[in-house]
Amino acid sequence: MPYEFRFRRRVEFAETDMAGIMHFSNYFRFMEAAEHAFFRSLGHSIVPKEGDAKVGWPRVHAECDYRRPLRFEDEVEVRLLVEEKSQKTIRYRCVFSRVNAGAPEEVARGVLVVACVAHAADGSMKAVPIPDAIGKKIEVAPPDALKNC
Repeated sequence: MPYEFRFRRRVEFAETDMAGIMHFSNYFRFMEAAEHAFFRSLGHSIVPKEGDAKVGWPRVHAECDYRRPLRFEDEVEVRLLVEEKSQKTIRYRCVFSRVNAGAPEEVARGVLVVACVAHAADGSMKAVPIPDAIGKKIEVAPPDALKNC
């Protein structure tokens, strides 16, 4: 489905704080890693390849609500859903679940909004339309999929 992607990984020791709990900032890194894997699953990269449109994807909004802690060696799944797509932005909804043994347990929810930009020679950025090669592969999740997360 070009509106949903699931990404799994384990919490590494270096990602935890002194209490052995995953540091809050790493949830944002996990959301970003899920987004990058989503782009790769579509045959693209966040960093343009030779011949691709020269665009970037800066974050214009990010948030996360924490429900339960993740700890060292927990296996976590990030369910990334495309909540909205405009001409120049994509809004992702992310649901974090601990998937060690047994039933998955939701531990956090996040939002990531990215803008498609072109970089000028002077280093400035300007929002531009999402290239068709990428935009045509990404759909907005149906209301039923978004209702449950």
